[in-house]
Amino acid sequence: MTTSSPSPDPQSTRRTGSFGRAEGVMERAFFATRWIAAPLYFGLTIGLLLVAFKFFQQLIGLVLKATGLDFDDVFVGVLDLIDLVLLANLLLIVMFSGYENFVSRLDIRSHEDYPSWIGHVTFGDIKIKLMASIVAMSAIHVLADFIRVDETSTRALEWSVGIHLAFVVSGVLMAIMDRIMEGSPDTHHADPAPQVAGKAAADSESGHH
Repeated sequence: MTTSSPSPDPQSTRRTGSFGRAEGVMERAFFATRWIAAPLYFGLTIGLLLVAFKFFQQLIGLVLKATGLDFDDVFVGVLDLIDLVLLANLLLIVMFSGYENFVSRLDIRSHEDYPSWIGHVTFGDIKIKLMASIVAMSAIHVLADFIRVDETSTRALEWSVGIHLAFVVSGVLMAIMDRIMEGSPDTHHADPAPQVAGKAAADSESGHH
């Protein structure tokens, strides 16, 4: 009984010789270009500092003027503070999740304060969270315009509501597209090897019986 020798792996054959070594060096250099994005994510910390500065600036101004403000003005001021907090949260999501998805894993998982969501947010989740944060901030602006409806023109209010609805529709469509892509056969293509092995085992057991 003769046994056929295994065919050479095309991948290993392709990487033999000087061409294969040059290709490996080029691919490693190409993969290392992801670190170009690392300073960009770190640069977002400056934006986070600016958001924190504006938050405390508005908070101090709101506290100093609180005695001369009515409830609606205080309400609008608090909504502005919430808007800045949502923006800060959005920056953190983009910074941590973007870095982990596109640059490198954070080697601080043993830290007691390590957020559990960082390792579970994919690129699709980033898009959805980004759009959800934009919708939330837009809703805050619409609510602020509604509170100051006497001081807001009808045209400005219509534009505010229209833009907010556009954000809502865009967020819903983006979520639907993400759900369709996740459920497509290409993204959930199973490895046929375990299925073939399982079928062979089942056939073997039925042959014994």
